[in-house]
Amino acid sequence: MRVVTISATYGTAGSVIGPAVAERLGVPFVDRAIPGAVAQELGCTLEEALSHDDRSEHGLGWLLSGAARLPTATFGGVDVYLPGAMPLPPEDFAVHTENVIKKVAREQGGVILGRGGALVLADHPGALHVRLDAPPRRRILRTAALAGLTERQARKLVEDNDRARTAYVRHFYRADPASPYLYHLVLDSTVIPVDACVDLIVTAATALD
Repeated sequence: MRVVTISATYGTAGSVIGPAVAERLGVPFVDRAIPGAVAQELGCTLEEALSHDDRSEHGLGWLLSGAARLPTATFGGVDVYLPGAMPLPPEDFAVHTENVIKKVAREQGGVILGRGGALVLADHPGALHVRLDAPPRRRILRTAALAGLTERQARKLVEDNDRARTAYVRHFYRADPASPYLYHLVLDSTVIPVDACVDLIVTAATALD
């Protein structure tokens, strides 16, 4: 069962490359299903799980980074907005997210996007860990072109997302998600065409058999 984790900065087409790799490898693409599975395990609402998910627009990564800061609650010494009642500590959600990722890797394989997958599955036999990244300027221009935004709007979107996803990994894993030492393959998908990135990842994943 092939397992690929993909860490993707905003504007590097992770949500396009991930599903394409999964289809080529014949395994599930695991992204939005994770918070749903976490909610089921914890017996909480999907909204609560999403508020602790690093890829959610208003998830915990955003709160930790201060991107959605409001003076309504205190977490880790920082005043943040926590939507709805959250009786469970953030660490519980992180642990259950890890459990879901490990279960997917163990039982069916898959392409897992974000959520510190390379760290969670660092010791998983045969797992390929991939980083999609590029200089901010190129990611900003791509985001502006694809989303019909001004450069200023695109810059804010890229910077907020980068800050949030980095904050999540730093908080729970004390690691820098940009470190090349976490990955087997680092690709600049703003220069290398998406189809070529998919080919390279698939080739690398099958080479680990």
